[in-house]
Formats: sequence, structure tokens, C-alpha cells
Amino acid sequence: MNLYFAPMEGVTGFLFRNVHHEVYPGIDKYFTPFVSPGAEKGLGAHGRRDVLPENNRGIPLVPQILTNRADIFLRTAKLFHEEYGYAEVNLNLGCPSPTVVPKGKGAGFLSYPDDLERFFDRIFSDETVSSGKLLISVKTRIGKTSPEEWPRLMEIYNRFPLSELIVHPRIQTDMYRNHPDLSVFSSALAESRNPLVYNGDIFSVSAMDRFRERFPSVDTVMLGRGLLYDPGLAERLTQSSGRDADNEKVRYAKLKKFHDRLLEEYCGFLSGDRQVLAKMKEVWAYMIIRFPDAGKLEKKLKKSTRLAEYRETVDALFESVRI
Repeated sequence: MNLYFAPMEGVTGFLFRNVHHEVYPGIDKYFTPFVSPGAEKGLGAHGRRDVLPENNRGIPLVPQILTNRADIFLRTAKLFHEEYGYAEVNLNLGCPSPTVVPKGKGAGFLSYPDDLERFFDRIFSDETVSSGKLLISVKTRIGKTSPEEWPRLMEIYNRFPLSELIVHPRIQTDMYRNHPDLSVFSSALAESRNPLVYNGDIFSVSAMDRFRERFPSVDTVMLGRGLLYDPGLAERLTQSSGRDADNEKVRYAKLKKFHDRLLEEYCGFLSGDRQVLAKMKEVWAYMIIRFPDAGKLEKKLKKSTRLAEYRETVDALFESVRI
């Protein structure tokens, strides 16, 4: 089973990726949070910094692009390929954010299938892409407002030689509510002419077991929120020993190591307690699920304004699980 780490805007930047890759094995590809280049300003300093090879040493990384313009996509993709050496870029057709969708980007682009088809026609007619020098993968939802949009989208995807089609079987209006529509994913698996990757609601070893029982032919899964709730999930999915409840003490100790290294990296990169704590609290918004009895400590963590207070609270959290 190949495992990919889905991007999460504001959380899984290069510092996070480096620490995760250092502490936890088992991820075959990391995807960057999307870059949304402008028509004139281009990529921007933040987007460039996140994909710089020197900031991602040893990490199998795929840059992700959010746009509905073929010229901007090609310009950015070629920058990644020619200047930074990336062999694959990913098109984001899955972001459900209300700040993105009204612009016809992300999952909003799915509402315009004819425009999307013309977009791909332009992309795959470019020599760098058509020659196979630069691979194009797609991360998509199954529609904007209805799964009935999927057959037309599948028809479009099948026209083009995508390196991979990553399917999150929700519609845009679901956001992250409701359950992934596995019946639509099943039809995609039967019909896709491109390699298919599943994405959606794999939060545990048991969830992966159920998925694999239903879809034994799927050999690649993208994990998203599951890896933010439990950064060691991929390691446990690839190592049978990680399934044992007796390893809880080891798992919490490793989680503490991950936390401490991430905090160290943010302290070295950001200015002042406020910026560091803002980033760490973004991570804790997910990771706190590993501490179901946190109670007052969780509230104290959220209210922390100084690093000394924050460190003391985190130490107490891990002490509460007796690592």
C-alpha cells in the first residue's frame, strides 16, 4: 500500500513536512498546500519558499497548483519543473473553501466541465507535458452540488493521460461533512483509464482495514486529517507491530518527540511567542483528539500567550497519559 500525505493549508508547510518525515516513516508522497499564482505577480515569496528543494531535502514532494487558467498553470508547472526539478505537479480540483469556489477554482471549477475540458486540452498539448517530461496528477471531488456531475467529469479525466487521479468522493457542498460516497468511488475504479488514488476519512487502522476489504485492488491511499489527528497513523498502517494496543506508551513518546521538534523548528523560523503559538495551536486543533480527557488542560493550551506557559501545559498533557 502506497500512502500519500494530503495538503492542509496553513498547517502542512515545509517545516511541518520536514519534522513529520524525520520522526515518522511510511509516507510515499507529500503534497504541498496549494499555490494560487496570480496572472501578474506569479508565485510569490511564500509559495516559492515552500517548494524550494533545499527546504524539502529527502522528501518525496509534489507541488499543488490552484488555478482555472491553463496559461498560469503551465507557467507555474514549468517553473517547478525547470527551475526546481520537480517531475510531477498536481492540479487542485478539490478545495471546497468558500473563498476559493466562487472564483471558479478548486472544486468550483467542477461546475464548468466544458471549460475544464478546454483547460486540459491546452495543458496536454504542451510539449513538456505531452512528451512525459512533466507529469500531471489531479486531486478532485466528485462534483460541486451533486454526485450526478461525476459521469461527465469522469469522461473528461479519461480523455487525458493523468499520472494519477486522486478522488475524494464528496461533493463541494459537503465540505467535510457526511460520508464519502463509496458507490461513486467504486464506479470510478471500474471506469478510470488513469491510476486511481482514494482520499477520504481514513482515520484509523480499522478504517483502512474496512476500506481494503471493500476495495482490495486499490494500492494507493491519500491520508489527510487522519495524519493531523494522529501523525503516526501511516507508520502504524505499514508496520504490523504498530497495531498493538501495548504500544500506546511508545506512540505517545513519539508524538511528544514530534511535537518538541516541530516547536523547535517554529521557534527557529518565526518571530516571537505569538507567531509560534499560533502555528502550534493550528496543529493542536487536530492533535488534541489523541487526548480525550484533556479538559481544563485543553482550555489552558488554547489560552496560552507565552511559550513558557504553553510548554508547561503541553508537558502536563503528556504527563496525563503517563508516557
